[in-house]
Amino acid sequence: MTTITTSADVPPDQGMISRRLTLLLALACGLIVGNIYYAQPLIGPISAALGLSLDKAGLIVTMTQVGYVTGLLLIVPLGDLLENRRLICIALGVGALALLGAACSTHPLPFLIASLFIGLGSVAIQIIIPYAAHLAPEAIRGRVVGDVATGLMLGILAARPLASFLTAISAWQTVFLLSAGVMVMLAIVLGRALPPRAPVARLHYGALLASMLRLALTTPVLQRRALYQALLFASFSMFWTVTPLLLAGPEFGLSQRGIALFALAGVAGVIAAPIAGRVADRGWSRTATAVAILAVALAYLITHIAPPGSTLALALLVVAGILIDFGVQGNFVLGSRAIFALGPESRSRLNGLYMASFFSAAAVGSALGGWAFVHGGWVLASWIGLALPAIALVAFVTERRSASA
Repeated sequence: MTTITTSADVPPDQGMISRRLTLLLALACGLIVGNIYYAQPLIGPISAALGLSLDKAGLIVTMTQVGYVTGLLLIVPLGDLLENRRLICIALGVGALALLGAACSTHPLPFLIASLFIGLGSVAIQIIIPYAAHLAPEAIRGRVVGDVATGLMLGILAARPLASFLTAISAWQTVFLLSAGVMVMLAIVLGRALPPRAPVARLHYGALLASMLRLALTTPVLQRRALYQALLFASFSMFWTVTPLLLAGPEFGLSQRGIALFALAGVAGVIAAPIAGRVADRGWSRTATAVAILAVALAYLITHIAPPGSTLALALLVVAGILIDFGVQGNFVLGSRAIFALGPESRSRLNGLYMASFFSAAAVGSALGGWAFVHGGWVLASWIGLALPAIALVAFVTERRSASA
């Protein structure tokens, strides 16, 4: 069987990641991933400006996620084939142009096309994370991945309130214009600061993509981890798509600033990423996975305790947001640590498959969330959201201990 030999196979290359470089990669992930989530709390004003009906407003988020999944399958595997630093900078350039296009859009179709390419450019994150894992020695790989993922998760959680605050004082277009400028500056900084990593590939691009099918079909750890995270992330995406619509509705009547403050509370869940990385390094992944899944399920259950629209109901929604973010972030790091341990020669492809699986689920979750809220309000949306971690829990308890990672 033909394989790919990369510079990742050479032990001296490992251990070269400094604390400063780890922080830079974490910051980069946080800044880039915000592009996928800026539109989430702005569904209302964007759909109104573009003339999108409420039942189709979920497409604003879904198209970005579709672009992201496409990039995960077609671009991220190139991390096993092409020099990583250059690939990261090219992806950032695509993202910057797409963000500019979104800001200039006045009709639904151009905006949705731009959203597709925003997602495509944002896959730079998933080239950065295996790049960081490649530089880290085995003993601290979980910690490094967890630290970089902390930046990623902070970006996810901070993107929503930041977008809401900027829109409240300016306009939604400002969010996209500012981020386009940030992507250009980030490409310049990373192009100068990152050490090169040039894989020595023996497969052409077509064979590289074909090998992903083999990896997907023959890697049980990947299959299990992808399943758990897909179900949790679909639930996560549904929650953060529906709650801005719920909070802006007649029951709560929150302004854009109020919705921003609500989203900001979810940042508390970011502590899960570094904790999960260190837990994984100690070999406690199975217990931590169970805790992560149960946290997401519990989040939906507590939202039904108080009368809709009450102060207690709002407080419980805040707690639910923290629990969901905590569970999803922790499980993401646990899964990443497990698949990165499978072998450096296929790390980018494994990561692409892992991420594509649950971002595909997230796209479905966003679209399903908008539909469920229109047809059944929070009650229908929340019960669907609860069913997803419940399925993950059933799958988890059937996993043999010898197969867990």
